[in-house]
Amino acid sequence: MIDSTAIIDSRAELADGVSVGAYTVIGPDVKIDTGTVIGSHVVIKGPTKIGKHNKIYQFSSIGEDPQDKKYANEITRLEIGDRNIVREFASMHRGTVQDHSVTHIGSDNLFMAYTHVAHDCVIGDHVIMANGASLAGHVRLNSYAILGGFTLVHQFYSNWSV
Repeated sequence: MIDSTAIIDSRAELADGVSVGAYTVIGPDVKIDTGTVIGSHVVIKGPTKIGKHNKIYQFSSIGEDPQDKKYANEITRLEIGDRNIVREFASMHRGTVQDHSVTHIGSDNLFMAYTHVAHDCVIGDHVIMANGASLAGHVRLNSYAILGGFTLVHQFYSNWSV
């Protein structure tokens, strides 16, 4: 279930039933729960926690440093729930200490190809981000939100309160 060309740091924790594709790199402080499928050529950097039965397609970048000039190598996190689908070339970054130090993604979401979730975003459940949709930092998306293709959301946007 783990391709022989995958590079997995000894400090990563992969539950039973996790599948890892060819040439994927999984760094230290990454925890992946049971039934999750990681495609080929994926890079996952920690601290990152990925729940159960997610599917992450090829060439995705998960848990990378935030794209924020204030970031100074502090320990921050990315948390991903269960049953999410992350398609090709998607990127999801960890949080910053200027917020709550975490980017949080709920469960049962679909992130189509080339989507981007920046630092400190909080995403509910059953969200769909169509191809090329991007969230700038500190964005809050309520459950069941749908973003059409190439939708851009400005930083600090929140649709939690209605």
